[in-house]
Amino acid sequence: MFKMLNNKKAQSTLEYAILIIIIIGALLALQTYVKRGIQGKLKTTADDIGDQYSPDNTKSAKITSSHSNTTEEFGAAAGGQGISKTTIVGTESNLTQETAQIINTQRETW
Repeated sequence: MFKMLNNKKAQSTLEYAILIIIIIGALLALQTYVKRGIQGKLKTTADDIGDQYSPDNTKSAKITSSHSNTTEEFGAAAGGQGISKTTIVGTESNLTQETAQIINTQRETW
């Protein structure tokens, strides 16, 4: 009878070892899916930030033009001495064009 009790101790250790092997196998099988999930989240976050920028290799241009039609009155015409009055007569428009391009990405240095 005592021999049977001693054998159960070894059986219990073997069961724990098999359970650990099964858990490690499951984690190794899911490793690819976890990596892809993390990489997808990283790409989504990087895309949300916007266009990438390289300090040495980014060529950018910004053109801003503004047009307005105003009249200015000063003094008695504006309603009193030392008073200035500006009136917008027509429509006011602002146009901004901005372009940026990364060039020479092969020579990128960090």
